Amino acid sequence: MPKLVDSYPARDPSTGVQRQVNELVTVPGLRSLDDVRRAYPDGLDPRDAAWMWRRLLVALGLAHRAGVVHGAVLPRHVLIEPDAHGLVLVDWCFSAEPGGLVPALVPGHEDWYPPEVAAKRQCGPGTDIALAARCMTWLMGDRAPRELRAFADGCQGAALATRPDDAWRLLRELDEVLHRLYGPRTFRPFTLNP
Repeated sequence: MPKLVDSYPARDPSTGVQRQVNELVTVPGLRSLDDVRRAYPDGLDPRDAAWMWRRLLVALGLAHRAGVVHGAVLPRHVLIEPDAHGLVLVDWCFSAEPGGLVPALVPGHEDWYPPEVAAKRQCGPGTDIALAARCMTWLMGDRAPRELRAFADGCQGAALATRPDDAWRLLRELDEVLHRLYGPRTFRPFTLNP
């Protein structure tokens, strides 16, 4: 999660609107999933996507346990630290409480969202999980094995009630799929310069 340095009120000089400003720690070397896809236009090796997916589920698990739905888990908001295999989920301005409404759709990504967001219906952890699965299948492209595609499909049901809603449990299920596909987990160095 982004680390908060300071929070303070600030007045917008052009509108006069007072807003709360959050100052966050800058982490050097972070790259978005958009950057990753540009580096691997034919799709990312699923073994590399695996650590990203795992860490994304951890970030979502923490958010959901804190009572927050991110609401915009999109490639530009998922930042990775390639060398250390870290991940930061940013741009929380689209977040809502479970059962609330995602306040807006990110322009240019309207077709990424599950149906409840565009229809202005209640969101939940399954909203974020569907978006995360979409990010990962997009990242792997045609390189995604059948088992990971089926796993992702199970995360993207048409109705919120049909999707998984526990990122921690889903992480354990993903680990089982990955173990069946690739055996015990091992560290794979990752670079954005294939």
